[in-house]
Amino acid sequence: MADQGVDLSGLPKEVRDHLAELDLELSEGDITQKGYEKKRAKLLAPYVPQMSPGVELSLPDVQLSPGHSADPSPEGPEGPGPSTSSASRHHRSHRSGGARDDRYRSDIHTEAVQAALAKHKEEKMALPMPTKRRSAFVQSPVDNGTPPDTSSASEDEGSLRRQASLSAALAQSLQSPDYWINRSVQSSSTSSSASSTLSHGEAKTQPQTQPPTTSALADILAITRIESVPPDVTSSTPQERGSRLDLPPSTAAVRGMSRGQSRCSMLDTADGVPVNSRVSTKIQQLLNTLKRPKRPPLSEFFLDDSEEIVEVPQPDPNTPRPEGRQIIPVKGEPLGVVSNWPPALQAALARWGATQAKSPALTALDITGKPLYTLTYGKLWSRSLKLAYTLLNKLGTKSEPVLKPGDRVALVYPNSDPAMFWVAFYGCLLAEVIPVPIEVPLSRQDAGSQQIGFLLGSCGVSLALTSELCLKGLPKTPNGEIVQFKGWPRMKWVVTDTKYLTKPSKDWQPHIPTANTDTAYIEYKASKEGTVMGVAVSKISLLTHCQALTQACNYCEGETLVNVLDCKKDMGLWHGVLTSVMNRIHTITVPYAVMKACPMSWVQRVHMHKARVALVKCRDLHWAMMAHRDQRDTNLSSIRMLIVADGANPWSVSSCDAFLNVFQSHGLKPEVICPCASSPEALTVAIRRPGARGAPLPARAILSMGGLSHGVIRVNTEDKNSALTVQDVGHVMPGALMCIVKPDGPPQLCKTDEIGEIVLNSRAGGTMYYGLPGVTKNTFEVIPVNQAGAPIGEIPFTRTGLLGFVGPGSLVFVVGKNEGLLTVSGRRHNADDLVATALAVEPVKTVYRGRIAVFSVTVFYDERIVIVAEQRPDASEEDSFQWMSRVLQAIDSIHQVGLYCLALVPANTLPKTPLGGIHISETKQNFLEGNLHPCNILLCPHTCVTNLPKPRQKQPVGVGPASIMVGNLVAGKRIAQATGRELGVVEDEGLVRKLAMWPTVMHQFLSEALQWRAQTDPDHVLYVLLNAKGVAVCTATCVQLHKRAEKITSALLERGGLNTGDNVVLLYPPGIDLIAAFYGCLYAGVIPVTVRPPHPQNLAATLPTVRMIIDVSKAACILTTQPLMRTLRSREAAASVNIKTWPTIIDTDDLPRRRPPQLYKPPTAEMLAYLDFSVSTTGMLTGVKMSHAATSTLCRSIKLQCELYSSRQIAICLDPYCGLGFVLWCLSSVYSGHQSILIPPLELEGALPLWLSTLSQYKIRDTFCSYSVMELCTKGLGMQTEILKARGVNLSCVRSCVVIAEERPRLTLTQSFSKLFKDLGLSPRAVSTAFGSRVNLAICLQGTSGPDPSTVYVDMKSLRHDRVRLVERGAPQSLPLMESGTILPGVRVIIVNPETRGPLGDSHLGEIWVNSPHSASGYYTIYGEESLQADHFNTRLSFGEPQTLWARTGYLGFVKRTELLDASGDRHDALFVVGYLDETLELRGLRYHPIDIETSVSRAHRSIAESAVFTWTNLLVVVAELAGSEQEALDLVPLVTNVVLEEHHLIVGVVVVVDPGVIPINSRGEKQRMHLRDSFLADQLDPIYVAYNM
Repeated sequence: MADQGVDLSGLPKEVRDHLAELDLELSEGDITQKGYEKKRAKLLAPYVPQMSPGVELSLPDVQLSPGHSADPSPEGPEGPGPSTSSASRHHRSHRSGGARDDRYRSDIHTEAVQAALAKHKEEKMALPMPTKRRSAFVQSPVDNGTPPDTSSASEDEGSLRRQASLSAALAQSLQSPDYWINRSVQSSSTSSSASSTLSHGEAKTQPQTQPPTTSALADILAITRIESVPPDVTSSTPQERGSRLDLPPSTAAVRGMSRGQSRCSMLDTADGVPVNSRVSTKIQQLLNTLKRPKRPPLSEFFLDDSEEIVEVPQPDPNTPRPEGRQIIPVKGEPLGVVSNWPPALQAALARWGATQAKSPALTALDITGKPLYTLTYGKLWSRSLKLAYTLLNKLGTKSEPVLKPGDRVALVYPNSDPAMFWVAFYGCLLAEVIPVPIEVPLSRQDAGSQQIGFLLGSCGVSLALTSELCLKGLPKTPNGEIVQFKGWPRMKWVVTDTKYLTKPSKDWQPHIPTANTDTAYIEYKASKEGTVMGVAVSKISLLTHCQALTQACNYCEGETLVNVLDCKKDMGLWHGVLTSVMNRIHTITVPYAVMKACPMSWVQRVHMHKARVALVKCRDLHWAMMAHRDQRDTNLSSIRMLIVADGANPWSVSSCDAFLNVFQSHGLKPEVICPCASSPEALTVAIRRPGARGAPLPARAILSMGGLSHGVIRVNTEDKNSALTVQDVGHVMPGALMCIVKPDGPPQLCKTDEIGEIVLNSRAGGTMYYGLPGVTKNTFEVIPVNQAGAPIGEIPFTRTGLLGFVGPGSLVFVVGKNEGLLTVSGRRHNADDLVATALAVEPVKTVYRGRIAVFSVTVFYDERIVIVAEQRPDASEEDSFQWMSRVLQAIDSIHQVGLYCLALVPANTLPKTPLGGIHISETKQNFLEGNLHPCNILLCPHTCVTNLPKPRQKQPVGVGPASIMVGNLVAGKRIAQATGRELGVVEDEGLVRKLAMWPTVMHQFLSEALQWRAQTDPDHVLYVLLNAKGVAVCTATCVQLHKRAEKITSALLERGGLNTGDNVVLLYPPGIDLIAAFYGCLYAGVIPVTVRPPHPQNLAATLPTVRMIIDVSKAACILTTQPLMRTLRSREAAASVNIKTWPTIIDTDDLPRRRPPQLYKPPTAEMLAYLDFSVSTTGMLTGVKMSHAATSTLCRSIKLQCELYSSRQIAICLDPYCGLGFVLWCLSSVYSGHQSILIPPLELEGALPLWLSTLSQYKIRDTFCSYSVMELCTKGLGMQTEILKARGVNLSCVRSCVVIAEERPRLTLTQSFSKLFKDLGLSPRAVSTAFGSRVNLAICLQGTSGPDPSTVYVDMKSLRHDRVRLVERGAPQSLPLMESGTILPGVRVIIVNPETRGPLGDSHLGEIWVNSPHSASGYYTIYGEESLQADHFNTRLSFGEPQTLWARTGYLGFVKRTELLDASGDRHDALFVVGYLDETLELRGLRYHPIDIETSVSRAHRSIAESAVFTWTNLLVVVAELAGSEQEALDLVPLVTNVVLEEHHLIVGVVVVVDPGVIPINSRGEKQRMHLRDSFLADQLDPIYVAYNM
């Protein structure tokens, strides 16, 4: 590159800016690599230091250590005795013994890992163990309760400081490089296990009691004796969800704390949590592990609204770069010309069949390793001939044969039946049909069966050949047909046993043409993603490949070869089936099943047959070595070539060495070990030729893993722990030409010291992926280019998928495969290397050696490494967790890369490949879909996610000059405010009397309105109450209501002993009694307080709330029904509250008919009318005071908005205890005179269609409901619309259906409700929402006259910065928001910055402030907290319009001017509510709304029923309810972590998986997140699983 030796930081600013622009253009694809380099070179030219011309950088790279180590430690790598037998025992017991098993054996590496871990031994890693419910996984015999610990939030400073220094020391030791260097590694270094809990080494501190949050609070608690431990929400009956509890506040804080105080007390303390709680201990441990600084430093980079979210780590100046010259293609020796070489492989078979018929071709072994039968060349020829004849002439009719030459045919034969396979393969070649060997499908749902189906489809296969025995074993349908395998095309099955074949007629001869470019056979290959493709090998390639192998391996006629490999593909097919027939070799096949039963069998065969060549994998070397003790007399001196098929795997070195070490005494010569490299596309790439006796052995390269991760070859000098020893795989094949090119991007030639992909040009390679021309081009027709981008020639090369380099003497070295490549933050790691490191962490007790999958998943713009292993059934939780945490440390130390996730699954649950290896792509698929079902999991996003954006620094609060107002503009934007229409006052009293419709212009009191109605229109029905059957059980006319109220007034005056202005609690189920009692209180001059009655089945959870409101409101008397009175005095009630101290209880069921002497009339309208108590979602109990004036103004505002008058009917399905629900249920009808049909929401649980059928039956135009009701209908009736339609339910009458709520509109719910019931005639425009808050019960309500509510899409990234940026629907990171309804008459709202209290422009998110005659007049607390009243109810703006008094709603929102027109013809200003200020999460300096994170979490997995999030000491905690089986619990952990990282750029600290119904929900259907948080910290949730993300 041009910038070698240029210090970029020293360049002038404009040059640096130009370079940055270029980089951006390149990354976005606006400029080619070539153009980029040209422009960049031009920019840098003036600053490049001149290098002397002609300096060649030679290759000082590969340190070659002579030969194999003379004698490694005396035992094999498995270590001494006992473990060996267990290893072989486990291999015997299970088919998946371990194909990847011992390729990773390396004593040196094991020692390196142990040494690295020994460093960690001193500092016990304080990893919090996950908490698991005992029942969840029976597998674990050990209980894992960690000892109680005082490290909860109430620690003294000293202990925190000690912990900080501890973690600092830990960080230091983990990071300082000199710590690793020059340590001698003792061979016996087995480090003792690091502890997984803090309980040993941690300094204990005395728990200190927590000071109360505010003294006022302490006084309240003292006076009212409220229990300060929250009632146990969790251990209630399962019916709890249905009964929608209003839980009491967490710290029983009456709204007497300022908003600021309540926030900090929630974030910084454990809120009354018992100090030795297990959860807080673990979180503290988690925090201690996170104090460790992350490795890559984050650069100073964050753009507020930029499209680029991710932090781009700046390149490290010390990164090694390749320095050599450009590589020159390497030529293999020329292919020799042989005089009698046959023109085609079939010709060779024909020749041997005729001239050497008695000569043995193949010997197969039975399961015990004894020879089963021998197939001679004569038999092989005659049977193949019969099969060819049968295929062409006997499958169909003469005129319509089933097979024609060139058709593709699947070969389905088990490994244990090689003879049948040989006959089928050669039969196909003779018939000129194309064989496609595949694995035998064992079940309908085999791992990868769908991909095999893709292969058969792309090759157009419709016929399968198999043996009778194999056919019997295939899965069948009940009527005996072979099942249709998943993803397979329809297949015809043909049995090829000899007895079913026909002898060819005398005149029939097979056609054997000279080899040409037609396809001879197709070999399957699975890609990294799991797709299975067919590599087509042409007839000429087949012949040339046999010739090249014969030349390279020096095969002679009549030799004996022992083949342990699968003869259907790869080396097993090329040497053991094709080249062997070419050279009349006698092949002895040792199937996989025999190897598992008797690992020595192949060595015995070599000994008995004096075999000259053996074809094995490292696994076979290892197994033979483990079992060799029984064999004293084996002699391997006959072997001239021991071909190691997976010798290209770097981890094969140690198996080869160890095998040689054991068997050298049995006559094995060191020079016969021949590793080779092959690939499905290029066939054999390189093979080591056997050396001459006594010649020096080939060299080894000891490479630095750090260098390899940057793609360069560096000799490992300093750090012995992270070295990789590689052996060569000999020279390139005869007749081939080889280059090394960059593995990604254009195929540019590498430099001599650079690792790249090996590409090969040879006549002996594959020709294409059959049926896939697109993919073929990129693989089989690659033309390498030089550094200038010019092609180096015309000839096409084939990509082999092998990564490596060419060493001295043109020896080929392979360091890994493309499919095992994991590219993390620009560095490359090899999956096999990571497996080797994991296995070196003494896994024997915890996991199975051969069953580890390593892959990467893309999360948040980078690859993240995942390791999945099968856990042994007898491993304890402690062991597993221990092993996992040590694997983390080892991989971190040796590879300098963080693991994202480590999962252990129960034994035998990972998908296997046919030969027992792990099916990686299927495992990855299961992981991403949540089907892996781990039994242990550890996620470490904190250490490996280093590309998060920089946290936002908040600007200091202060009103700057930019905020000075100009008319209605703030800093160039419209002020965000909106106003409802005028309330209007009717002046003429005569007109009022005539119209008889405004009683309240004269009477400002609802009590007078009721009296007036009882006189003027006594028989008008105001209320109808329905039961579950839809029958009106109770009605009330104006005069009946008035008389019932009078009876209650008399009772109050006679029995209550009350004074005017006393508070009276009304405890009634939803109904007309409640309404009568309310007006009875107004007539008596006392203040009614409506309270939801306790739930009789769940008194323990619901009664304390009732008690608390009674205590806080200082009620002098309780009005209730007889059954409830009995409940209040029952023994069950006594268990949770003190029932002796209830105030006077009056039951109003059977009162005598008495009229009070007179009815009370308040002296002014500013007097209190009633108190409205409600528990907020943050768990605060708040009572607000409503004056008579506010009450009647509110009713009037609703009347105008919804056009309510006497002849109208509305239906209400709401809880009537607080907020707008109470107003609509009890007040509105009396004021406006319309008839209200009341449907108690609880009745819906027994009769779901009740509400909808009522709307239809009474032809209701306007109805009001809650979200819980809408959700019940959506979930319960969504599938039943046809049934409802048949019953005649018709909703076309409904003009407005308003959801009453105090939250952001739930758009998805309202939309699905509209869609589902569209079939019943519901207009899509009907559904809308209302919005109220504590300070003002009704701010918005979609009436009849305003425009339809509008929906906008805002950018979530901007929203986190409190900005509002509208985007198109479907834009990435967009959030749909619906307007909260039209603003009510007489109401003004403005959006204000909650910190500066200045008005904001309409592109900002701020707190909604409201000015309205019907705002509440203040909080009801024991002493009027003046400061709080002023702060929330009578606040002024800091500038702009300082005289107006506003009330603060505590909700964040924004105002947008829409294109729609309102009633007066002006453009309509819409108010959008985003969330409750006290609930927002401040993380990384940004503002998050819990509902947004929860929406993402609920989408992460099909089994998540509901979720809730909260923070605890800067950690994000996600609680997810699991609706599926408990084995899915751990699947949720990575998926939840992924989705939150991906969509919100946050790292989840703790994932808690709980049962359905655990997240508390209040009567309005809102989640009570603070209650959940308290229950979690107090360890009361009984979670299924708690995962602490590292």
